[in-house]
Amino acid sequence: MSRNIPQWLAPTSLQEALALRAQLGDEATVVAGGTFIGILMNQKIMQPQALLSLRNVSELAFIEASQDEGSLLRIGAMTTHRAVERSPLIRQEWPVLASTFSLVASPRVRNQATVGGVLADADYASDPPTLLQALNARVVVRSQKSEREIPVEELIIGYYETSLRPDELLVEVRVPRNRERVVYRKFRSRSSEDRPCVAVAAAQVDGKLRVVVGAVAEKPQYFPEICALAEGETGGYTRELVTEIGQRYAESIEPISDSRGSAAYRRRVIAVEVRRALEEMVP
Repeated sequence: MSRNIPQWLAPTSLQEALALRAQLGDEATVVAGGTFIGILMNQKIMQPQALLSLRNVSELAFIEASQDEGSLLRIGAMTTHRAVERSPLIRQEWPVLASTFSLVASPRVRNQATVGGVLADADYASDPPTLLQALNARVVVRSQKSEREIPVEELIIGYYETSLRPDELLVEVRVPRNRERVVYRKFRSRSSEDRPCVAVAAAQVDGKLRVVVGAVAEKPQYFPEICALAEGETGGYTRELVTEIGQRYAESIEPISDSRGSAAYRRRVIAVEVRRALEEMVP
């Protein structure tokens, strides 16, 4: 077999996929929607020996609500962005999730890209991970021998790097229902640019503020000690408070520089966008 053509593996069940994952480990690159890895392969950044496609594992494509632990949204890893965007259940009960997924690229890409894929890719400039972390979402990962559930903020640990083990697959995303105000803001440095220069998600979860800033560093940035400044504010956030939180986030993050903006530019935008997100949280 040519070195330039990786072996294509296409299991039709989760058990078969897990068996192949256990057998091959890091020798096989997992493919969900294939949008991201396709770019990396075309640019010669990645040349895997084998591709383990989950495209035919239909049991991983689902959207449902569970009452097991309160009200919980369960999304299968192979559910497409477009399915999330158009789901009546999500649009009614988790509307900010639907609207955020609708901001990703184009309908063609959203018809192919998957929820599990966007998290497992750990792409720092993707929209969904920032919001999912703010909502305190968790992922279910499985191997042939075990299953574990981990927060999104512990899944993504660096640039294109996750805490998944070589024999594990991400199989499900779980999002708690949130009756409080949730905001997602996507700042683009150019109108023609799809990916955010700065992304901000803000939510009240179990009575505590969670502000997560994405697209500015190796992984989404969350500072609970800064968010704690809002504790006890029952009558809404003052202008002084939201400005201080925004400024502290800007000072605490070490932004990157890339084609969408310099570190200095991003730092200024972070302060403004965090403030605006918090202002939007007050009806």
